[in-house]
Amino acid sequence: MRLYLDDERPTPAGWTRAYTSAEAIALLAAGGVVEISLDHDLGPPEAGTGYDVACWIEEKAAFGELKPLRWGVHSANPVGRERMEAALRGAERWWSR
Repeated sequence: MRLYLDDERPTPAGWTRAYTSAEAIALLAAGGVVEISLDHDLGPPEAGTGYDVACWIEEKAAFGELKPLRWGVHSANPVGRERMEAALRGAERWWSR
C-alpha cells in the first residue's frame, strides 16, 4: 500500500488516504505499507501532525518493529518538513544497521 497523509490535497491515484496521524499510524501498524508521503499540518490539534507519524516510524525502526519503506514529504510547512525529514532519515539509519 502507498499511504498519503493529508487533510486537504487530492489523493493521488493508486494511494490510500489518511486524514489524521492516528489513521496513518493504524495503517502502518497493520502492515503492508511500502511507501508513505507526509503532510505536516493536518487541521485541528486532535488530528496530530505528520511529524507525529514520522517520529512513530523512527521509533518502530529503532526497535526493529517496522520494515523499511520509501518515504516522501509533500508539506508546504518548511519547519515541519525539516523535522519530518530528519526523523525519517533517522529511521533509515536504523534500517541500514
